[in-house]
Amino acid sequence: MNLDHLDLEEVTIELEEAELEQIDDIAFAEYRDNREAAIRDLLDVWLKGREE
Repeated sequence: MNLDHLDLEEVTIELEEAELEQIDDIAFAEYRDNREAAIRDLLDVWLKGREE
């Protein structure tokens, strides 16, 4: 899928092992073990929280 038209910025984050384990727990429980989906959802929640 080509996303060039979206003008998105790339970011890199560093996570501790405990944070990755928490993401994996969420991914397993809510996203059929899909870590990327869990990260996208958590990032969305965090961004919406910053808007308030």
